[in-house]
Amino acid sequence: MALRKYLLKRVATSLLTILGIVVVVFFIVRVLPGDAAAVRAGPYANQELIDRIADKYGLNDPLHAQFVDYVSGFAQGDLGISIRTNQSVTRELLDRLPASIELAVYSVILATAVGVSLGVLSAHRQNTWIDRLSRIFAVVGSAMALFWLGLLLTFFFAFTWRWFPGPVDRLAVGSEDPGTYTGFYTIDGVLSGRPDITVEAFRYLALPVITLAFVLAAPILKMVRSAMIEALDSDFVRTAKAVGVPRTQILFVDGFRNALIPVTTTIGIVFGFMLGGNILVEFLFSWPGIGRYAFDAITTRDLEALQGFVVLVGVMYVFLNMVIDIAYAVIDPRIRLGGGITK
Repeated sequence: MALRKYLLKRVATSLLTILGIVVVVFFIVRVLPGDAAAVRAGPYANQELIDRIADKYGLNDPLHAQFVDYVSGFAQGDLGISIRTNQSVTRELLDRLPASIELAVYSVILATAVGVSLGVLSAHRQNTWIDRLSRIFAVVGSAMALFWLGLLLTFFFAFTWRWFPGPVDRLAVGSEDPGTYTGFYTIDGVLSGRPDITVEAFRYLALPVITLAFVLAAPILKMVRSAMIEALDSDFVRTAKAVGVPRTQILFVDGFRNALIPVTTTIGIVFGFMLGGNILVEFLFSWPGIGRYAFDAITTRDLEALQGFVVLVGVMYVFLNMVIDIAYAVIDPRIRLGGGITK
């Protein structure tokens, strides 16, 4: 009963947060300098064409009327029409979303595998050479610029040694589309009976995934190490050692299970960042995801597309945080968030 009450409360909070995001993004876009109708009309349009466009898209309407129209459209899944392509922003974002999610999923999997492994090892072997190397990796990863690291990897692994393909797209130019089953080319290749497409898709994923995972593994490593050290130093672990519980069980069952909650938070935050924060990486590797779409919108002053991108990423981030909070309740029902979860 307490869990159901908490879930309803969390969903309501998420909906209010989404509404807040829509309001903030709408008004920020409206107060930006420049004439939206003139931007949509193009640099060579006369005043008559600009006025017609302003009337067509309701840009001369009172601000509150524009807001009501936008919220009404948003409730129906309409994020406007792109100035650059004259296509539905919703459709264009949804077409590109699978590419971004595929990149994010594999990057988070690799970052989590590296970060958790090194974090557990570092906590288990404190003040040894393994611990020192892990901490150096965490510092370098935290300080590393994604764009600079991507350039280095591309220069050496794609152009110098040619171990991986250059940054052109998700597949080689001229390659046959595997068909849209999931939107993940690595999976669609298998489902369509084309394992060669799957292999090729992994090859094109390799460099952007390594770039993102190297940087994102650092906060996961630091959180796992800190949480594990705290867990291994707790009273119940000392008691377990005293009664002869095997060291492996203490480390990987008791210690890691109690360190899992802050680790889950960090991984969730990392994944949320991945969905909207990898604009430069998608640009660098010519990855046709929503990050690249946002970059093109910025460079062409496509405010409708940029507004749609920010709203979509905000909605996904709110949803992800809600999932993380629910995961908290499953992992440890003792956690109280607003008094909603009790044991």
